Amino acid sequence: MTYPIARVVHRHLEVDGVPVFYRESVPDRPDAPVLLLLHGLPSGSHQFRRLIDVLGSRYRLIAPDYPGFGHTRAPEGFTYSFDRLADITEGFVRGLGLDRFVMYVFDFGAPVGFRVAERHPEWIAGLVVQNGNAYAEGLSEVARHVTALRADTPGAEAALRDVLTPTGTRGQYETGVPDPALVAPDGWALDQYFLDQPGGSEAPLALMFDYHSNIERYDDWQAWLRTHTPPTLITWGSNDPFFPAPGARSYLRDVPDADLHLFDTGHFALETHLAEIAPLIADFLDRVG
Repeated sequence: MTYPIARVVHRHLEVDGVPVFYRESVPDRPDAPVLLLLHGLPSGSHQFRRLIDVLGSRYRLIAPDYPGFGHTRAPEGFTYSFDRLADITEGFVRGLGLDRFVMYVFDFGAPVGFRVAERHPEWIAGLVVQNGNAYAEGLSEVARHVTALRADTPGAEAALRDVLTPTGTRGQYETGVPDPALVAPDGWALDQYFLDQPGGSEAPLALMFDYHSNIERYDDWQAWLRTHTPPTLITWGSNDPFFPAPGARSYLRDVPDADLHLFDTGHFALETHLAEIAPLIADFLDRVG
């Protein structure tokens, strides 16, 4: 399945004092299904560049940068928490005038997205879940250790800052990938560029310390899934060092009709399996978008 390379615009939208940067494809028809792409740590909307190029001529793909990530600079004193990221994302959706869309949740995008979905179930036409965890079974031992750290734990900040070093950032892309040569260096190099800017690690560090607030809400999100049973496509890198395959399978308890696809790769599955995942998303959007 091939599509023409999409035309993409890059803009800022002011939301509650935050100039949110976003990428948006311009599809061939104005009534094209909308896919809202929510990125993860330590990345930004740029992680979806290739997916937008491939699918953006047929569908309206929209990818914002959260405050403190990519090209979205938050004002001084901004509180970095998942609740606030959800506030900004909710305002961003309202600012664009969206009222129905499919939501792609990856990594940090899952806790942001599920908060938005709880507030506005009527917005959600469907979910594409890619290594976006909502189950205790989906936490690896490494993830359990990291999410148990608190800001006042001795040595915790230094340990988490190791995740944000070039070695840590590259490792998030390559760990669990059978052939690292398939992972272009552009993604992790650009992530590191933003992390190395003045204040660039402030948001990721604060959100890693806040991640426990997501685990505490897993039961609520599972209940939301059971109640609303959104059409769901799951495309998951099985060898993710943080969110392994049991997290993907757990969704089937609450949305048993979900379409589950596991891939022999790591956390950033699109980096190695775009050719397999993009057609799945296209078919899903044609059905539910």
